[in-house]
Amino acid sequence: MEIKRADFVTSLPAYRDFPGRGLPQIAIVGKSNVGKSSLINRLTCRNKLARTSATPGKTRLINVFLINEQFHLIDLPGYGFAKVDKQEKARWGKMMQDYFEASDELLHVFCLVDIRHDPTADDIQMNTFLRQMGIPFTVIATKCDKISRGARQKQLAPICRALLVQPWQIICFSSEDGTGRDQILEEIDKVLTPEEEPEDIQDASDLSDEPETVQ
Repeated sequence: MEIKRADFVTSLPAYRDFPGRGLPQIAIVGKSNVGKSSLINRLTCRNKLARTSATPGKTRLINVFLINEQFHLIDLPGYGFAKVDKQEKARWGKMMQDYFEASDELLHVFCLVDIRHDPTADDIQMNTFLRQMGIPFTVIATKCDKISRGARQKQLAPICRALLVQPWQIICFSSEDGTGRDQILEEIDKVLTPEEEPEDIQDASDLSDEPETVQ
C-alpha cells in the first residue's frame, strides 16, 4: 500500500457518528507515550498530522484520520498513565470499550508496546480483551531504534510470553528511521483486501466418471 493522502477528520469525547463514518477502520492502541502519534505521522509521511507530546496522557479523545479516502485510522487514548486519577482512567477505559463494542466498521487493531520494556498489566488486559471480543490484532514493538539489532530478539521474548504471540508475528517499528513501516503498510493492505475464498472444486469422483456409450 502507498499512502497518498491523509487527513484529520475529528476528535471525539465518546464514539458516535462522524463525517464519513462507514468506511473500514483500523484502530491503534497502546499505553501513554508508546509512540502512537509518531507512528501515524511516519506512516503517512506527515510530521504534524497527529499531535505528539512530551507529556504522557495528553491524548484524551478518540482521534479519527481518513487515509486515501479509503479507510479510517482510529487513534484511541493512551492508557496506563500513573498521574491520571482513577475516575479519569475509568472514563478512558469506558470510552475505549464503548468504541470496540459499537464500531461495526472495525477490521483490525494495532497494539503498540515499547520494545525496551516488558508489557504492562494494561497491555495484557487489552490483549486479553481483544481476544475475548474476537478482534484481529497485530503487535507492534515501537522504538526499536533505541536498541541494537542483536538485542531485539532478546527483547521480544517477554513480549511474546506476555501477549501470547510468536516473534514473527510482531512488527518492530521505529518512527525515527522508518524500520517496520513497509511491513505495517503491507499488513494494512492485507486487512483491507482479504484473500478470496477458493471456488468449490468438483468432486474428483465425478470427474472420473466417463459418459456412458450409446449402443
